[in-house]
Amino acid sequence: ARRGRPPLNSAREKDRIEALIGAAEAGGATVALDGRGATVPGLPDGNWLGPTVLKVTPDMDVYKTEVFGPVLQVLEAETLDDAIALINANPYGNGAAVFTRSGAAARKFQAETDAGQIGVNVPIPVPLPMFSFTGSRGSILGDLNFYGKAGVNFFTQWKTVTSSWKMEEETTVNMSMPVNK
Repeated sequence: ARRGRPPLNSAREKDRIEALIGAAEAGGATVALDGRGATVPGLPDGNWLGPTVLKVTPDMDVYKTEVFGPVLQVLEAETLDDAIALINANPYGNGAAVFTRSGAAARKFQAETDAGQIGVNVPIPVPLPMFSFTGSRGSILGDLNFYGKAGVNFFTQWKTVTSSWKMEEETTVNMSMPVNK
């Protein structure tokens, strides 16, 4: 849609996400940016929800749910180990990000966080089509992804070719397994 703001796929989905935002706010979440009530001039019937930023806690329904809308949830933890434990305790594992100036902290976060998409100093680790979608745990169904090499492999029929080429031309056919001599 115009202005770079796509609609949600249905009014029901918009209502569901706005209810999650409202419940989080009622439960004490800080709404740093509120996208509810968004409109797009000339398109009055769209299911519009603008970007939303929430500071939440792990007990909130919005944190326990994959929202699938323009809602960024921010959590705070005392230590890096606490942050990793918090992320790994969530049943979903789509993506997580850390902001740090420490290469050691970034490496630890990458290695120990059980999420399919890791962002370091980027707000959300959204893959481009040339990378695989790599959700984890409750954030992926099946064993294949739809982007990158996995997407190509899904539509590819594998073939193995075994051949042997001799330097000299043979006049007889040899049907034995090729071996190096």
